[in-house]
Amino acid sequence: MPDGPTAAAPLHELSVAEAGALLRAGELTSVELARAALDRIARLDPALHAFIRVTEETALERAAAADRELRAGLDRGPLHGVPYALKDIFDAEGVPTTSASRLRDGHLADADSTVERRLRDGGAVGLGKLTTFEFAVGGPSFDLPVPPARNPWSGDHVPSGSSSGSGAAVAAGLVRVTVGSDTSGSTRGPAFHCGAVGLKPTYGRVSGHGVQTLSWTLDHFGPLTWTVGDAAAALRVIAGADPADPRTRTAGAEVPDYTAVLGRGVAGLRVACSPGWYAEDPATLPEIVTGIERALGVLGGLGASVEEVALPPYDVFNACGRVIFAAEAFATHEEDLRRRPREFGRYTYQRVMPGAGVGASDLLRAYDVRRWLRRRLDETVFDRYDVLITVCGQTTAARWGDFPENWPPPKLANDMQTIPFSVTGHPALSLPIGFAADGLPIGLQIVGRAFDEATVFRVAAALEAELGQRHRRPPEPAPGPAPEQRPDDTAVVS
Repeated sequence: MPDGPTAAAPLHELSVAEAGALLRAGELTSVELARAALDRIARLDPALHAFIRVTEETALERAAAADRELRAGLDRGPLHGVPYALKDIFDAEGVPTTSASRLRDGHLADADSTVERRLRDGGAVGLGKLTTFEFAVGGPSFDLPVPPARNPWSGDHVPSGSSSGSGAAVAAGLVRVTVGSDTSGSTRGPAFHCGAVGLKPTYGRVSGHGVQTLSWTLDHFGPLTWTVGDAAAALRVIAGADPADPRTRTAGAEVPDYTAVLGRGVAGLRVACSPGWYAEDPATLPEIVTGIERALGVLGGLGASVEEVALPPYDVFNACGRVIFAAEAFATHEEDLRRRPREFGRYTYQRVMPGAGVGASDLLRAYDVRRWLRRRLDETVFDRYDVLITVCGQTTAARWGDFPENWPPPKLANDMQTIPFSVTGHPALSLPIGFAADGLPIGLQIVGRAFDEATVFRVAAALEAELGQRHRRPPEPAPGPAPEQRPDDTAVVS
């Protein structure tokens, strides 16, 4: 059995590997894990709003089935008997998929998404659906059918988005494993701002079949978890080619055992860094710059070589991604935008509607620029280096009052620097590395070669071992209602 917590420790602090060892040794049951998680959700989530829906009855049935199988010697993999939750854009048969929108009220999934099916086939125990920005876009809106999730580290701050419930749930210890989507940073952002681990895998590594589309060529799907090891175990289960999603055909049938590389260290690896994107930008917190420098020093001390590289300008990546996003998101929602515009949340409408002005020639030029950027990133970085270390977010989590009535909020223009790798499709992981002076989490971003998530995990695990504070959790929230948006565009937290 691995070192660390035992069955006598709080169950929400057991890693996937630790829980798995106890389950297989008969020292813990999946039902006990599920009940502990459900009890914690019932106690803490009324103040956090991380869950849109908790599927308690189904969870306990699946946990009991996992216990029977493990006792009989049937082992379905690293998540067998382990709880998880899905962002509420993933279909699970018989459960509503609302995308936090009035436009999906009453939508009941008639089949599992591929991600849900693979988790179910792997013996994992689904606890329910997690809060999202409407259709995985929009913002922390107060005009939707469900209240926005709150950041467990401070009720005055948002958990970022759009996988907001995932970030809040993992940080608060409601569940260790969640699966979200990332179109321009929607998994990495909440991970960064909530002090968790968020992976955007290579484009096509994880199937999007049965998931609400936002931007077909930018959408990625991956785990948001408490530790690197948890994310590696989750990706092992959900990754792989899927005939139902043509985006996955380049992924191949073979999925590595990502957990096998976690203890290999970084000696001999070549690491690139790109301070030109962020270090001189006054919008970047000094603690983040210092934290990244410290992480690079750790890697060098562990035997990796570290060199600075000059990347194409960030603004080119950003502009390319924004054009593609605008056009594809508008196309996804065009029928509802024309027929039922008032049923969208205000932020969602304001973010998606500008795509109506993107012409076909604009989109084709953006696709050409994307191909050039992908080629330049490979030539500049991945033909010579194993990973790239760069900034993930430039500031700690925004306050509720930073979001006015209309989008965009002026203070958040360049908060996240995640969109470049959504544009190019390279795997990118947000890793927590400490806390800023305001007590909120900070982190960095590790980017790898296409379909080389294993090396990203390897580097992340080495840094987590040296810099991680996985023992530190946010204070448990006092019960209270969600923040309420006032007419003067300020926000108050009860």
